[in-house]
Amino acid sequence: MPSLENISVLQPNLEGKGLRIAIVTGRFNANIGEGLLGSCLDTLRAHGVAEADILVTKVPGALEMPLTLQALAQTKRFDAMVALGAVIRGDTYHFEVVSNEMASGITQVQLDTGIPVANGVLTTNTDEQAEIRMEIKGRECAECAIEMANLLRTIRA
Repeated sequence: MPSLENISVLQPNLEGKGLRIAIVTGRFNANIGEGLLGSCLDTLRAHGVAEADILVTKVPGALEMPLTLQALAQTKRFDAMVALGAVIRGDTYHFEVVSNEMASGITQVQLDTGIPVANGVLTTNTDEQAEIRMEIKGRECAECAIEMANLLRTIRA
């Protein structure tokens, strides 16, 4: 491992106090979305994000998330955002279309607006795979949003 002794290193900061977080969750596969949301909210609170600083918006499904995230980012009211939901493989090509376009749109929102978006939209082959991942992914997305908001604040300061 290289020595970083004389090099400035920005360390992860998971302090959520004072951060404003928007969450967009899809109603399609609602049980998975609610599990992701519960885990995400619990983690945001545990890291000090005030409930008054959290906005949850529910949309029909994954394809509606990028536009909603873009509109929220354009308000300049949020330090970070989280996308939560599930796209579960079916028997048609629709799974690939939805998964790819949703992910591309979410990435584009953060690049266009400079507001980080933690992508917690699970893309799985089965409901069971999504259920197994939802608690962990909700927690990871909350921590990602906090860490990235703090990192960008530090870089921009």
